[in-house]
Amino acid sequence: MSNWKIYHNPQCSKSREALGLLQARGIQPKVIEYLKQPPTADELRGLIKTLGVPSSAVVRTKEELFQQLNFDVNSLETVIENLAKHPRLLERPIIVKDQTAVIGRPVENIEKLF
Repeated sequence: MSNWKIYHNPQCSKSREALGLLQARGIQPKVIEYLKQPPTADELRGLIKTLGVPSSAVVRTKEELFQQLNFDVNSLETVIENLAKHPRLLERPIIVKDQTAVIGRPVENIEKLF
């Protein structure tokens, strides 16, 4: 039995689409509404490591808040510190299956987990 999680924002159409895709495949992931339950710095560090992407890939740089903060997205620790304080800047959705994860944008990225 696989362990599935989705870092989810129900207000985001891509996040809803990703959750719907999982459910259509009979997968009931643990839904983490990261705006209500922000990940800790340690959780973010582990998540970025599991994704295997540069720290810049997990930051929503087009958000107005990012434009105001304008921090270095290439510094892992700076990204973790800012995402822990401002979880709405976390790219979404992020889907985790066991020890593998993808950013579900575009939603086709999720196919890599099946």
